[in-house]
Amino acid sequence: MSKLVSKISDSELEVMRVLWEAGTELPIADIRKTLEIRSDWDTSTIKTLLRRLCKKEVVLATKKEVFYYKPLVTEKEYNEYSTQKLIDKLYSGSAKNLIASLLGSKKLDDEDIEELRTLFKVGDDSE
Repeated sequence: MSKLVSKISDSELEVMRVLWEAGTELPIADIRKTLEIRSDWDTSTIKTLLRRLCKKEVVLATKKEVFYYKPLVTEKEYNEYSTQKLIDKLYSGSAKNLIASLLGSKKLDDEDIEELRTLFKVGDDSE
């Protein structure tokens, strides 16, 4: 799965987001309608992106009266893979170094830090 996810381009990711947000399979007309609001892509571009996603086996096309498309990779799977790739690339696989970087650059406010403290305490049996 990770090999497939790694091949999703930024443009294809926009199509995937439409499918993930829908939570159900969609006909191309609905996909096109949403993407026309978000971008200036024409129908042929959208069809090309969908065809590529199907070829990469991250989207399934089912022929009914028209083609319906559904993602074969969840948004969570994609995000987990992408996050790990970022950590591997920028922080030599160290999530701790990522958090330290965020803290050091003041990207987290006090509320964010408190939420993280709570998350880190989950499963802590020492208390």
